[in-house]
Amino acid sequence: MAQPHAGSNRDQVVDAMIGLTRLSSLHRAIVVGSDGLEFYLALRQRGFLRVATPETCRLPRGQHTIGLIAGQDPVQAIESALTRISPFLSLSAAIAVLIDSREPGASLKIRARLGQMGFRIEAGARCQQGLVLAGYRQSFGQLENAA
Repeated sequence: MAQPHAGSNRDQVVDAMIGLTRLSSLHRAIVVGSDGLEFYLALRQRGFLRVATPETCRLPRGQHTIGLIAGQDPVQAIESALTRISPFLSLSAAIAVLIDSREPGASLKIRARLGQMGFRIEAGARCQQGLVLAGYRQSFGQLENAA
């Protein structure tokens, strides 16, 4: 049986992230992670012109409605990426995170961290590179005001 090439694996994850977050060309999205630049370029090639990375976006002002964390990173790197991406995301943002399924307990740790940040996990998809979790931040501004 032929081994799929890396591009098809990346495309599978990109497709999953687009579908789970309902990303359209009208949304502003930001991509972080070890494969962030690769995903940024893949999204640009697909016609998503309002995509950025923290390096291409000067000021984090909560202006992005979609956040994507791409790369087969360990849990600590994903948690760091979540902290890094948070100031760029709006109060009603959607997020998709690629989690390497070989690391034990990784998805539970990331789910807990997303919950702390006000995201509710709504869907997930298995890919060859791991698990893509998608969550939505709803009424997060009300949570901040109540705290």
